Amino acid sequence: MKAIVLNGFGDVSNFTFDEVDRPSFQEDQLLIRIKATAFNPIDYQMRLGWRESRLMTSPILGREFSGVVEAIGKAVTGFSVGDEVIAASGSRGSNGTYAEYIAVTSKVVAHKPVGLSFEAAAAIPSSGLTAFQAFRRMGMKASDSVFIAGGSGAVGRFLIKLLFADGVRKLVSTAGSEQSAGVLQAMGLEASCILDYRSDRLAEQLLAVNKGEFDFVVDLAGGQITETAAEVLKTNGTYVDITFLGTQRSREILFDRGDVVLNISNYAYMLKNELGGYGEALQEISDRISSGGIAAPEVHVVGGLGVGTVQEAHRLMESGALNGKKLVMRV
Repeated sequence: MKAIVLNGFGDVSNFTFDEVDRPSFQEDQLLIRIKATAFNPIDYQMRLGWRESRLMTSPILGREFSGVVEAIGKAVTGFSVGDEVIAASGSRGSNGTYAEYIAVTSKVVAHKPVGLSFEAAAAIPSSGLTAFQAFRRMGMKASDSVFIAGGSGAVGRFLIKLLFADGVRKLVSTAGSEQSAGVLQAMGLEASCILDYRSDRLAEQLLAVNKGEFDFVVDLAGGQITETAAEVLKTNGTYVDITFLGTQRSREILFDRGDVVLNISNYAYMLKNELGGYGEALQEISDRISSGGIAAPEVHVVGGLGVGTVQEAHRLMESGALNGKKLVMRV
């Protein structure tokens, strides 16, 4: 099969277009013909040899996809050859998703939303599962307030959709451009509830628009804004950390106020080999999209399977030029 292979940590010149063996599959696995794959920031962090590279099990990167079931292991139930599926394969697949085929346990696979394109479907698994984990663990009431730092990104947009669908309306977020603000407004946020994260008076503005401290804050940005997020959270409030990029001062503020910190790690259960929840949660997300309960993510198709497509996607991710859309590669 054709695949894009990483030949060493460093810049994007280390990718090559290679012919590799099609993966074999085990009795609990599906062999899937990949139709589209989405790019994730963890991809370029792995490419650079950062902390995330310890999760690598293949020189082929890529962690989520949509495709068609081509063959089924004898212990698999619930799937048939020809089924259109989605999955966050993480590091559990035979290889990454910058390739034509993958073998992966059926426990992490779900049926694709009805009528959705493969390109749009490929953008669901990772951001959808991250947002869904946060949504379920937060357990917000409709009367609760939440500040989401960086809500216009893929995870933030998914989380906002889930919260709105659950009746949460006291929601404030930040944006750094008119385009990002427009994305949030199109989702239903009032213009007054979208603040410029670069403001010197951001904490004051957040407290003013919310008329007090927040019950929840969600960190999707990391860095300096984590301190502001901690400052506007109430005593014994809940801080949802999806970045692991907080500062020492933000940690001190949260500790001093006795706040609850929820660490949202999409691969936490994989580290414990507890895989069943991935497919179940992903199927619930897929069903919600099929029924119209929440909308599918917006995508930007970078190109077809090729080194140039992968290089361009990595450059866009590193520069932050995503405009709230998931980057997708057709395979």
